[in-house]
Amino acid sequence: MIELPNKIEKSELANKPKVAFNGIIEEIDTEEKAKKAIEILSKETIVGFDTETRPSFTRGIKHKIALLQLSTDRYGYLFRLNKIGIPDCVAEFLSNPNIIKVGISIKDDFNSLSSRRAFNPAGFVELQDFCGEMGIEEKGLQKLYGLLFKERISKNQQLSNWEIDSLTESQRQYAAIDAWACLKIYHYISELKQSGDYRIIRKDAEECNTEER
Repeated sequence: MIELPNKIEKSELANKPKVAFNGIIEEIDTEEKAKKAIEILSKETIVGFDTETRPSFTRGIKHKIALLQLSTDRYGYLFRLNKIGIPDCVAEFLSNPNIIKVGISIKDDFNSLSSRRAFNPAGFVELQDFCGEMGIEEKGLQKLYGLLFKERISKNQQLSNWEIDSLTESQRQYAAIDAWACLKIYHYISELKQSGDYRIIRKDAEECNTEER
């Protein structure tokens, strides 16, 4: 029986080992590279999904989405949308109902993507709902991942410049991890739901009440 808390405190993450993506990261900055990446991704049944936008520190100024991340277990593809926009092949992939795209707070991502190009999102899974169905109450990726895998996703690059000409290695790692972590969470939760061999521990209860599933 696997026991999981329904919540995790931010302080509990501080001493967790830091996550690293050990797969291959590829920056996609031309339409030709985009077509090749989508050909490979289209052979998958499930991929991780995330986006990044350059932060604005000035009132009234909002930047368009700069990066789209799509990840398999071994590859992290970083589509530089600020350089190539959203090519037809990418729009078609995001609209393909036969390939599951797993992300978190995906409605926000849809709004950001639609500012560059209209498309009909299909095949998406919202991890907040997917995990919430079994009693986990955390909504953020960092806490969800830490709760499930006892590791810490660093957020140091979150507010960096995603429109920079060449992404730093720290940015590449951060971006790849965010999409890959969504995929990893989906696989793990799917296995737990299928086996039914888990118990959610309600940490917010006055006494250690538990809820079996």
